[in-house]
Amino acid sequence: MFWGFADSRLPLYPNKPMDYQGNSPLRMKLNFPSCAVLFCVAASGLAASEFADLNRMEPVPSTEQVPIIDFVRPAVFQSVQLNHTGTQIGALAPGADDHTSLFTYELATQRLDGVSAPPGDRDISFFSWLDANRLTYLVSAHKSGGGYLWAVSEAGRLSVGVPVEVLTPGGSVQILSNTPEDRTQDLVNLKGPDLRYDHPEIVNVVNKGSLVTRYPELKTDHGFNVGFIPDNLGKLAFGITQEDGILTLSKLVGESWVRCPQDLDQVGIVDSGDSPGDIVALGERDGSAPRPLEFMDAETGKAKEVILQDKGYDFDGWLFRDPASHNIVGAVYNRAAPHVAWFTEPYRNLQAVVDKLFPNQVVRILGMDDAGKVLLISSGSDRQPVVYSWVNLETHKSGLIKNSAPWIDPKRMRPMGIIKYSTAEGKQFDAYLTLPAGASKKNPPPMIVMPHSAVWNRWVWQFDPYVQYFASRGYAVLQPNYRGSDGYTWMYPEAESWNFRAMSDDIARATKKAVEMGLVDGNRVAIIGNEFGGYLAVAGAAFEPGVYKCALSFSGQYYDWAKYISEAKYLQFTDASYSRYLHKLGDPSKSSQKLDEMSPLPHASQIHSALFLVWGEFDSPEMISQSKDLASAVQRNNVPVETMSFLDESFGIRHLAHKVELYQHVEAFLSKNL
Repeated sequence: MFWGFADSRLPLYPNKPMDYQGNSPLRMKLNFPSCAVLFCVAASGLAASEFADLNRMEPVPSTEQVPIIDFVRPAVFQSVQLNHTGTQIGALAPGADDHTSLFTYELATQRLDGVSAPPGDRDISFFSWLDANRLTYLVSAHKSGGGYLWAVSEAGRLSVGVPVEVLTPGGSVQILSNTPEDRTQDLVNLKGPDLRYDHPEIVNVVNKGSLVTRYPELKTDHGFNVGFIPDNLGKLAFGITQEDGILTLSKLVGESWVRCPQDLDQVGIVDSGDSPGDIVALGERDGSAPRPLEFMDAETGKAKEVILQDKGYDFDGWLFRDPASHNIVGAVYNRAAPHVAWFTEPYRNLQAVVDKLFPNQVVRILGMDDAGKVLLISSGSDRQPVVYSWVNLETHKSGLIKNSAPWIDPKRMRPMGIIKYSTAEGKQFDAYLTLPAGASKKNPPPMIVMPHSAVWNRWVWQFDPYVQYFASRGYAVLQPNYRGSDGYTWMYPEAESWNFRAMSDDIARATKKAVEMGLVDGNRVAIIGNEFGGYLAVAGAAFEPGVYKCALSFSGQYYDWAKYISEAKYLQFTDASYSRYLHKLGDPSKSSQKLDEMSPLPHASQIHSALFLVWGEFDSPEMISQSKDLASAVQRNNVPVETMSFLDESFGIRHLAHKVELYQHVEAFLSKNL
């Protein structure tokens, strides 16, 4: 259920700018004594046998059941990035006491170096190469993702990093980009409790964060900044604001911000373009074909050139820039299966070469040095966790990358199939179905339905440890995409991206389609979700009677939309959510019936499915209150209800010991109720 460590609370803006700082989870082959050193004191609080499992890098014997910890433990390396000269790899990796640390690995000498976050419940959550040897990184608390900015003087001496003092108390920093002209400098976005508007600026992170450039504030009369977008050279170019729930794009011209005409509920901003003043946008819906990905003049809103238009899917991925020209040369996105489109012949030829190196795998070029000679490659499948390698085009040599999860035996994992189902309007969506070993029409297994955790996201054909965990326990797993999911927005008007009640109906129709195929037991179906997916799980139990025998919601929220929006009013001057909810969903005082129709808590009397609710003690008071109210209301139906809460958790259960404990209880709950 916890598909990643990113905060996937309901976003304000479904077509949010992408992150091109190399955040893909990558792992390099490390030929040092043992990867187990990274885990030597990890995850305090685990039982002794579970602790020993963290030191094990190989799969358990085929005669043993794969333990829970092998599915929930962090990957050996994450967020791997190649430096600008192609000589070193940087990566995040699990360190002491379930903390995430930063490591560098020199390709030629195989030298490994690392640094941990400061004491306490802190992690290094993000890093960025400045040049061949220097990095910057962020330190976050309670696995929140945002944090304080640190500078590292040079790889190989990570412990001498100097903290950069650029924050207001309690604030945080987001790294937006480097500037190619001077990579000792970062474009950052400063956030803090005393800042009504975020402050984008360039800081010299090597020189203790000294200010180089502060850009003019992007203000509204009574709105909020939503995000900033650098140009292809790493300089600030665009900003997105929200006022009265309406999103607006602005372009930086000299020392002034100029508002642009795009309706950002209809046009999705993907990135900056190749030419000054251009953006890359996902065009408007016409209902007849997927939306074009196109260069657009930001100031006039006029499309200039279509980059890509798939026959069946909207673009939903990331753009690849050539390291020398900084121009866009490729698009990585998803059809029913992962896909890549290159716009130049040399890159198409390069993809063909690396595909041959890793047959029967999904192969991606994830990074390249400035000279275009060294590549960072990922490969994997639905049964194989991601594996990475480096390829040197000049020397014709390559290095096999360390498996991100060497304790997983692909032969024991189950293949992920793709099925189609129809919505009430006759639209067709993809759903992914994974069957356990031994499943057949004569022996149909119970099934778990999993909505994705963020409302405007999608499921992808790839290795998913939680899917494989449930399959290893004898459950089929269905992962339906539905209206509002990335890749399918062209099928409906924009308002349907906020039709949460209809999303629940879509998921039920996907469930019934899987049951009709005869491969699963329709009398034993559970629905499980995290965060927004948790809301959909409970909504399914309330609004789809007889479909789900039990429902599990982890850090779910929005059980009562009217109450949730009313409570958000008290944060209307510090949080953009309230005005966005009013604009898209309605005022609770005027639209109570509409909000009630998509809220499961007011309809708790209809829930006759066993319920399992989980929350973190750092979740919002309103979220915890609604979870407790829901549990009490369903218990009055004489329906089994179980609850769990965890300290030091918010918007997801992220600490390793807590995840192991949670899934032990999940397994027991499913055994009793499914």
